[in-house]
This record gives sequence, C-alpha cells and structure tokens, in this order.
Amino acid sequence: MADPMRIRATLQGDAVDVKVLMGHIMETGQRKDANGAVVPAHFIQMVTATCNGKTVLSAQWGPAVAKNPYLAFKFKGAAKGDKLQVTWVDNKGETRTDEAAIN
Repeated sequence: MADPMRIRATLQGDAVDVKVLMGHIMETGQRKDANGAVVPAHFIQMVTATCNGKTVLSAQWGPAVAKNPYLAFKFKGAAKGDKLQVTWVDNKGETRTDEAAIN
C-alpha cells in the first residue's frame, strides 16, 4: 500500500487552504529500466477531496504528473474541526484515502 498522504488544511478567513503531498511513483510507461525493458505505466488517475460529505475537489490526472505529487487548493464552506478526506485512484486500481481535521 502507498505511503500516507500528508494533508494540511488551515482555515484562513472564510476559505480553507489545503496542501497535500501524495506518495506515488507516477510512472509514465515511457521510461526504460537498466535492461532496456519499458517500465509499465503506474500513475494516479483521479483525485477527490470531500468535506462534510460534499465534494470540494475532483481532478483527473495523467502520466505527466511528477513523482510524489503535491496538490494545493482552496475552498469555502467549512469550519475548524471539520474533517477533510482526500482519495486517489491509480490506473492499476489501487486507491488511498486519508483525512485531516481543519485547523
């Protein structure tokens, strides 16, 4: 299973500032290993963030995103102590969900 995401969600005024660091290899499927064999594609395809049961971010990614991607976004409509949940799904069907409380 992938490493836990590092999620920081901070309420600033009426908006929540979210920063997420995801641990994932993000292989494009175009790189070759030391023996010249193509390394199979393995990358995050979908990222979803929810707060209080409401989707606040939905993104589709492709193989061009760097290893261990960093994502930052803002949204409105949350309060301190609310739980923010971030989920990703990759092209091999693996998934990871982590959550953090809004500070």
